[in-house]
Amino acid sequence: MNYWLFKSEPDTWSWDQQVAKGDAGEEWGGVRNYQARNNMRAMKIGDRGFFYHSNQGKEIVGIVEVSAESAPDSTSDDPRWDCVHIRAIRPLARPVTLEACKTEPGLEEMALVKTSRLSVQPVTEAEWKIVCRMGGVEP
Repeated sequence: MNYWLFKSEPDTWSWDQQVAKGDAGEEWGGVRNYQARNNMRAMKIGDRGFFYHSNQGKEIVGIVEVSAESAPDSTSDDPRWDCVHIRAIRPLARPVTLEACKTEPGLEEMALVKTSRLSVQPVTEAEWKIVCRMGGVEP
């Protein structure tokens, strides 16, 4: 299994909206960055990810799962863009802020800390375990 982080501005698409989609999940469309797109192309069904509220809150609030592998993005007619579908698995017991990640030993190299603008990022297994512990959930 691989691990990821998905960023969304909560006034555009929030954790509550993701949860409301249920098991069907939602297309993670509208991404127009090649590195983020390539990250989605590497995802497999069952991979887990953190759901991160950017701009407002700047915190990891939940765990999602890839429910459909990369396919054409319905928000674009341009064949260069595709995306995955994700579904909510569970909220974190305690949201994990960007500031907390920046000071937590073991997260110094995390993409969220080093490349904060990338909207879909890889997360290492070690980082996954640390953030899950910080958020009060089992990895």
